[in-house]
Amino acid sequence: MFKLPSIRIPLRYLIYLFVVLVVFGCKNGGENPLLISREDPINFSLITPDHIQEATDHVLYKANKLLKNIYKIGPSQKSFKNTLLPLDDIANIIENVWSPVSLLAFTHPDKGIRDAGLKATQEFEEFFNSISVDEKLYNAVVDFSTNANGKMLVDLEKKFLHETLRDFNRSGFGHGESVRNRVKTMLDQLTPLSLKFEKNISESKDTLFLREHHMIGLSADYSKNRKKEDGIYTIDLSYPSYSPFMKYAESDSARKALRFMYWNRASDKNLTLLDSLILIRNQLAEILDYPSYADYVTEILMSENANRVWEFEKSLHEMIMPKALDDYNRMLEMKSLETGKYESVIESWEYDRYEHLLKLKQFRLDSKKISEYFELTGVINGLFEICTQLFGIQFSQVDNPSVWHEEVTMYEVYEEADSILIGRFYLDLFPRTDKYSHAAAFSVTMGKLMEDEYQIPATALVCNFPPPQNGKPSLLPHEDVETFFHEFGHLLHDILTVSPLQYYSGTSVLQDFVEAPSQILENWVWEKEILKLFAHHYETGEVIPDRLVNKMIAAKNVNSGLNTLQQIFYGVYDFTLHDGFDPFGEFNSTDLAELLQNEITLYPYLEGTHMQASFGHLVGYEAAYYGYLWSKVYAQDMYSVFKGNGILDPETGRRFRKVIFESGGTVHPKLLVQEFLGREPNMDAFLASLGIQKN
Repeated sequence: MFKLPSIRIPLRYLIYLFVVLVVFGCKNGGENPLLISREDPINFSLITPDHIQEATDHVLYKANKLLKNIYKIGPSQKSFKNTLLPLDDIANIIENVWSPVSLLAFTHPDKGIRDAGLKATQEFEEFFNSISVDEKLYNAVVDFSTNANGKMLVDLEKKFLHETLRDFNRSGFGHGESVRNRVKTMLDQLTPLSLKFEKNISESKDTLFLREHHMIGLSADYSKNRKKEDGIYTIDLSYPSYSPFMKYAESDSARKALRFMYWNRASDKNLTLLDSLILIRNQLAEILDYPSYADYVTEILMSENANRVWEFEKSLHEMIMPKALDDYNRMLEMKSLETGKYESVIESWEYDRYEHLLKLKQFRLDSKKISEYFELTGVINGLFEICTQLFGIQFSQVDNPSVWHEEVTMYEVYEEADSILIGRFYLDLFPRTDKYSHAAAFSVTMGKLMEDEYQIPATALVCNFPPPQNGKPSLLPHEDVETFFHEFGHLLHDILTVSPLQYYSGTSVLQDFVEAPSQILENWVWEKEILKLFAHHYETGEVIPDRLVNKMIAAKNVNSGLNTLQQIFYGVYDFTLHDGFDPFGEFNSTDLAELLQNEITLYPYLEGTHMQASFGHLVGYEAAYYGYLWSKVYAQDMYSVFKGNGILDPETGRRFRKVIFESGGTVHPKLLVQEFLGREPNMDAFLASLGIQKN
């Protein structure tokens, strides 16, 4: 399908931000639900805009007090405990409010609370902007690094010191006070622009109005739920509405109109915002003496520099193209068969439909019938069972939880061996007005060692699955099952962390690896043994038949080449925008999108569209979108170990939990992958997963 993959929302939108996020248990601040010990769940239903502002002011006051304490300590007396650890504590104090209010900013039905959450987010980001160029703080860390205590550091504490100094240098230290002041100004400019960009996408409400003849090919339930009293049908751009229409509607003109509308979301507001964001990012890289913003970003990632990313994208494109061409020719044959004439082009609004028809003709695979075996509750319970077997954890749903919307559910996670509580999570799975429109994992509380106990981590999964309608439960297309497993991988990464420092907790890993621990979980939804556990017909209870599973597996790599080319396009487009591109030159961001879409993929660019305006990854994943495919290489390589040992092998599962999930960012991801694999990683499993055999 022609869509962006689900994402892990970074709570710190600017990856260059001096972020050291650690846990500090805030004392109960009276009636404010946000100022509680993180041993207890947040009482979300009671939160008001005033609570958000009060909590914001409270934790910023406490953070500044701790900063002043660091300043007071003499150079020779500075230690990890009184200098670096408080930085972790400062960030945790803030994060324990920032994380939940950031979640509410994108999910709460009340506009007042959403706006208060965004305002708080901006205040927090500006605070971290300020400490990233704080000369007193920098000097304190330098003093510690050069005294006897600092020179004796080993392992994680040494790593934390090194990366703290590195982040200071990336904020302008070594370039003079005037440069640091300019860096601070630029960061403060980027913060509201980034938040506005995200908000405009979330609040986009375009709707296509159609007549009955446009609805041919769609299910009776789908049409019934969108028919108004005047006989007009309304198709909005939420995933449960948009995706089936693009796949099943016979009306070519209606699909084209909906695609056009989809790729123009927020374009009236976000095009100018994007130009400003790119300009400021370019200026930031320039004053810090980086060749480009892309080089600035990749310096601290697995790729290490922009050249390695370009090499990766180029080599991958070459390897994928033969499979993509074969995919495209099969699509053309399908189109020619349907139209009764020779066809030479597949348009972007035709892609989903002809892929569906191709699967139907070649494999007799009907996605509507498949979804009848994936009732949401069954999928959730099946995923829980898999995680219990692999990772030794158990799940318990909380009765009558305090949540931000009545549809949200809450769960607790326990160690299977001794029933010790180790985490909590929330599921917010159905679309609604003004809710975040893709799929994402939002941290609520991050893990950290607190004196003699570990802070209980919590995460929320936000998705947009088909809701129960017309007496039927929520029935998921198989791609939604895959999405749910993916996002649950992020959740496990957060919940199962044992990092003593929040800075390295859970998903706080290098950005071009963060998707790997979630992408690996997608593989289980393609295994017959796994599907038999939970894929039962919602009416009859029949276990999904072997013949249907065999068809699904056989059709798995239909258009895998074309889909990967589209992901390469997204990555190259993002990277090009941040590698010397001038947004105010003769060649604008739309021109670039058209050029690269036509060069990299086999689908022509749809004239008049501006996909970049709703490309949310351009905030938070800027110059790092390539990480989706980069991570996928590692994910598939690690899954090959499960395939070799048994996909439900408890020993392999426990080892993956310990090496990958529990480690978080405490160890460089390449070393973690090598440890799990017992060898150097390679691309063989990744290519094989696409139906490509490496020469």
